Amino acid sequence: IADMFFPWATDTASKLNIPRLVFHGTSFFALCAAEIINRYEPYKNVSSDDELFTLPSLPHEVKLTRLQLPEDLWKYEESDWMKRSRLIKESEVKSYGVIVNSFYELEPDYADFYRKELGRRAWHIGPVVLCNRSIEDKAQRGKPPAVDEHECLKWLDSRKPNSVIYVCFGSTAHVIGPQLHEIAVALEAPEQAFIWVVKNEDYEKSAEWLPPGLEERVKGRGLIIKGWAPQVLILEHEAIGAFVTHCGWNSN
Repeated sequence: IADMFFPWATDTASKLNIPRLVFHGTSFFALCAAEIINRYEPYKNVSSDDELFTLPSLPHEVKLTRLQLPEDLWKYEESDWMKRSRLIKESEVKSYGVIVNSFYELEPDYADFYRKELGRRAWHIGPVVLCNRSIEDKAQRGKPPAVDEHECLKWLDSRKPNSVIYVCFGSTAHVIGPQLHEIAVALEAPEQAFIWVVKNEDYEKSAEWLPPGLEERVKGRGLIIKGWAPQVLILEHEAIGAFVTHCGWNSN
């Protein structure tokens, strides 16, 4: 079993006469949509970047615009990411099958579509997050957190149930300075308790977007985490009432 980002594993396993399974940390729906986009290229049938097009053959009607796709794809640029994506796809086709971080009851139509219509051998084994049981395991999931998990839980314990907004856009989503500024202003305005996770590289440029004095003004009711957060521990706490997210599969 090797992650999708290790395409070389298929050939290596083949030389040793070992079947290779590709691990996908995403959903069956995402895998199906990506395959349909690559197979039919429906983004070529629209005349503008914000015109909707339909992904054909899927169990439900799904509409996108070019702007919702990787720019390299519809601008036909041979980037490093496109080269890597092609290697990943070629490796997956030659592999024995795939395992997916999902469960059948969540998306049965797309689990069936992936197997029956796209002809892929696949198993669902998720959600893999359930393997994290102890506080230490949950706190260390992904990376060591940038904040002491016990202090974070102590802060949450001091809050009423469903009273805290948790804001996090994951480790790969790119949020530009003006957007970060608007988020900061929005979090300060309503006198609402919040936890806001900001990537290190974004916080290093905070002088460009963070309203002067904001951290001091929200001290006590707002917790800004610079870097990796113990997200599983935070989300399962009863004080969390809302989650503002980029909807990444590993966040939800």
